Amino acid sequence: MHDHPRRDQVIAAALAALAGYVDAVGFIASGGLFVSFMSGNSTRLGIGLAEASHLAALAGSLLAAFVGGVTLATLLGRRAADQRRRRQLLLVALLLGGGFTLGQSGFTWPALLLAAMAMGAENCVFEAGGDVKISLTFMTGNLVKIGQRLALALTGGPVLAFLPWLLLWLAMIGGAVTGALAWPLLGMANLGIAAAVAAALALLIDA
Repeated sequence: MHDHPRRDQVIAAALAALAGYVDAVGFIASGGLFVSFMSGNSTRLGIGLAEASHLAALAGSLLAAFVGGVTLATLLGRRAADQRRRRQLLLVALLLGGGFTLGQSGFTWPALLLAAMAMGAENCVFEAGGDVKISLTFMTGNLVKIGQRLALALTGGPVLAFLPWLLLWLAMIGGAVTGALAWPLLGMANLGIAAAVAAALALLIDA
């Protein structure tokens, strides 16, 4: 994070908050599955397979949609290198907008699949050389980075090196709180707000 421009750090925090927001909406709408936290869905897939329940199919479809979003955004980035990040964020906005439209028409599960695709695509925004440089939905990895940098601080390293990763985690928690609070008011229409936020961030980010 320290290697990235300040604007990128702010946008990364905003995208982490967006992921938390969308994930909270997806969790409530699906009754306990995720649209950005695929480690949780992998566990739910395993439980569903063990119990031979429909949970396996539901979790598996979200996992497939997420991977599909990553693939689509990666291919888009390779074809539009000069505007890669902006176009990837516009893809996120388009997918969330599609989810909003489907959700308003009563097609909740297809809407959640598009939301999962959007969250997969979002992770490609800070990709370089085929590797994700800033994890926007993988908060376990960011918590590991916090612990590692706290260990460095305790052994004479930079005292505040953990702070950017902590802010990412806090941003996602804040987004999740906001999404949960907004659910009783807006329901699936929250995906429309998320789409608008992604589109706005696409205008702000450097290409």
